Amino acid sequence: MPAHLSGKWILETSDRFEDYLKALNIDFATRKIAMSLSQTKVITQDGDRKFHFKTQSALRSYELAFTVGEEFEEVTKALDNRKVKSLVSWEGDKLVCSQRGEKMNRGWKHWLHGDRLHLELSCEDALCLQVFKRIE
Repeated sequence: MPAHLSGKWILETSDRFEDYLKALNIDFATRKIAMSLSQTKVITQDGDRKFHFKTQSALRSYELAFTVGEEFEEVTKALDNRKVKSLVSWEGDKLVCSQRGEKMNRGWKHWLHGDRLHLELSCEDALCLQVFKRIE
């Protein structure tokens, strides 16, 4: 059964985020700023298929609305400003997005473990794991 991810979440830990940003070719200064920022993620889930994600920091905010199982074009404005074709699906209780574009092995996974929201970000050989704590 798919997880219910709705809520407001604040970043608690972030491992190997700089490696992920390097894989995206983010410049040194922007990487340092991004790594110092706290993130808040607001997820609204309507059933098992419709989602709205809002990721906020002091530097940028990024919104993404999608329907599970329907491919869509995404411009990754909050990160590297690339166009990708994204497809989100459920793999058990994990919400998984694969992104096709100029970077290989790009995508993310969200899942709940206990009372924490986990986010795995991948690009090429880089893998970042972030953990968020629910605040609402």
